[in-house]
Amino acid sequence: MEEDDVTIREQNFHSQVREYIICFLLFAVLYIVSYCIITRYKRKSDDHEDEDAVVNRISLYLCTFTLAVSGGAVFLLPFSIISSEILLSFPRNYYIQWLNGSLIHGLWNLVSLFSNLCLFVLMPFAYFFLESEGFAGSKKGIKARILETFVMLFLLALLILGIVWVASALIDNDAASMESLYDLWEFYLPYLYSCISLMGGLLLLMCTPVGMSRMFTVVGQLLVKPTILEDLDEQIYCIHLQEEALQRRLNGSSSHTYIRGSFTFQLTKELDNIRNQKNKLERRKKASGWEKNLLYPMVMLILLAGTTISVIMVALNILYLLVDETAMPKGSTERGIGNTSLSTFGVIQAVVEIILMFYLMVSSVVGFYSLRVFEGLTPRKDDTTMTTIIGCCVSILVLSSALPVMSRTLGITRFDLLGDFGRFNWLGNFYIVLSYNLLFAVVTTLCLVRKFTSAVREELLKALGLDKLQLSNSPADPESGKLSANGHQKTL
Repeated sequence: MEEDDVTIREQNFHSQVREYIICFLLFAVLYIVSYCIITRYKRKSDDHEDEDAVVNRISLYLCTFTLAVSGGAVFLLPFSIISSEILLSFPRNYYIQWLNGSLIHGLWNLVSLFSNLCLFVLMPFAYFFLESEGFAGSKKGIKARILETFVMLFLLALLILGIVWVASALIDNDAASMESLYDLWEFYLPYLYSCISLMGGLLLLMCTPVGMSRMFTVVGQLLVKPTILEDLDEQIYCIHLQEEALQRRLNGSSSHTYIRGSFTFQLTKELDNIRNQKNKLERRKKASGWEKNLLYPMVMLILLAGTTISVIMVALNILYLLVDETAMPKGSTERGIGNTSLSTFGVIQAVVEIILMFYLMVSSVVGFYSLRVFEGLTPRKDDTTMTTIIGCCVSILVLSSALPVMSRTLGITRFDLLGDFGRFNWLGNFYIVLSYNLLFAVVTTLCLVRKFTSAVREELLKALGLDKLQLSNSPADPESGKLSANGHQKTL
């Protein structure tokens, strides 16, 4: 008996060590990728080592940690689904015994813990630490900035806890709820994270439909469109004439010192736009036939199919919600992952669900930066401040943390939420879940209809040549209808 007990303890010990090593390796990969992404967009600074450089480096490490946690939240549900299908397909394979329910539950708990840590501690600390200068009258230095940062964090924590206490007291005024108001760990943090998750879900609901319609434009800018009823040689010739006319006007304005500098800057900007259009047209002309006539339509059909399948699955989930209460999103505490398949069509449906989840996440990020409210957070290569990077990391963390909940709420997958992700209070409200599904289906359909109707209208105008009527006047010169000094017409 004692030998059996020792053997069991040894097995448990080795299992725990193996899980820790796997979690560490996965997080290390995410951290390295996140660091490469942030350093690609971070504004380059000089190599002089001073106080601000140390503060920026600490903030950079905290932002990298947060972005890695966001990546973990994105891969959390797909990794769980594919692990469950692998365990079902190879239940007794020795080489995949490490892939068990204990590891999956541990990953969910770690992502939930680190998400709370980054959202409520690390990111506020990074922002306040970056903006701090030390209290007036104190000695300047890192210690003074750290002291001011902790004081600001303490005040912020009091403010947030006070708001949550008042809100919860107004909503639930029964005796049990009043007693739980004094429980910080079991009430405050789960309730606060539930509110943040609801806000993240609403943000996803707002960004994802916009991003799905915006994805067609983004992909269209990266790929080469097929030339239908278009004469690229004529367009390149017209653009070339416009470039020459603008170049002559720019040379003429530079020879006269009395001309305002703003006018010269506007001409230079317009000339750059003309040259960009010329480069795009030349790229379209040099592109191969398969790239124009095969790759572009295939990618567009894939995007359209992904969006259509998402809307159909949400519509089916609405019907399931109306007739079956088991369709409600819920949490699970069972560790028996891999016992039964949650996908009707097995591995194929699981792969489709994973692809749709990544598509939803990419669309939400594209839609987030497409909204006018968040355009200021758009990162620029080698020219993004640390404050903007902190805002981007917080936004992506909120979106990625809400992605598993959104995927389960919309019926994209039937995989139950694990850990603290399944403890959100609003997941059990039928009307909230039903309204969420209805809004997503309606808003996504409206965005797509508006996108395609406007795209068809633009293509028809181009095919009929009516789009050239809008090029009659140039915004850079109010007297564009007149002839230039060389006697040439300024606009074509």
